[in-house]
Amino acid sequence: MPTNQTGVPSKLVAELVRKRAEHVLPLHLRSTARDLTDGILGLLFPHFAETKLCDDSEVECELHHIELILTELSQSLGTNNESTNLPSPSAFFERLPRVYESLSQDAVAIHHGDPASTSVDEVILCYPGFYAIAVHRVAHLLNELGFALIPRLMSEYAHHRTGIDIHPAATIGRSFFIDHGTGVVIGETAVIGNGVKIYQGVTLGATSVQRTLKGRKRHPTIGNHVVIYANATILGGETEIGHDSVIGGNAWITESVPPFSIVGRNSEVRTRRSDSDDFIEFNI
Repeated sequence: MPTNQTGVPSKLVAELVRKRAEHVLPLHLRSTARDLTDGILGLLFPHFAETKLCDDSEVECELHHIELILTELSQSLGTNNESTNLPSPSAFFERLPRVYESLSQDAVAIHHGDPASTSVDEVILCYPGFYAIAVHRVAHLLNELGFALIPRLMSEYAHHRTGIDIHPAATIGRSFFIDHGTGVVIGETAVIGNGVKIYQGVTLGATSVQRTLKGRKRHPTIGNHVVIYANATILGGETEIGHDSVIGGNAWITESVPPFSIVGRNSEVRTRRSDSDDFIEFNI
């Protein structure tokens, strides 16, 4: 097989060049998404900023920088809907104050809901659940406005940093609290009400991943003021958890639950005899 000067087969080089030409995307797209995420969160909360923005001109300069990035991405990536015009950065900035208001409510809810929290500042600085929610609310807005691909890259950036996987299209109400958070999965068509609290390992998923279900509601609806404990799995687009319900840890739910319900799993503990080497068994 013919080779080039480096000893690499020329056929392999030609094939790789051809494959790369099939995927024409802006360079450094992942790093751009990370910079965009960090820049927007740094504007909303100085806790995330690398530098302190002290006056109006510095804030305006950072806003203009973000606007340029969004404009470039819009022009190069197009839109999630080919029949619509390119998404406008100005529409994003007009709705950004609402994102800030929602995130402020999230931070207060986390502080009030966690006895280990000492302040709202601690929540914003330290809690992975708040960071994941913050990125989601920004990505969700960009997704609603039709920006292509970048919301998914932002959500995967948060997923990588926190272990919390929230699809940018998922709808989440006010005062949302993810406690601990590692392993949480919230699917594309999930709808979550106000004042909901969930723990690590919770999955709001679909009962099927067939491509024919694209565009249909596949993930559950969670009512207001629901608490979902660790490792609970709730599946299905028609599954609704009624408001003010409590879902116990490790529950598996594929049918709707009425309001004010408590869903748990009975545990039986059998203690070993003192003269036995058997371990205590937990039957769940």
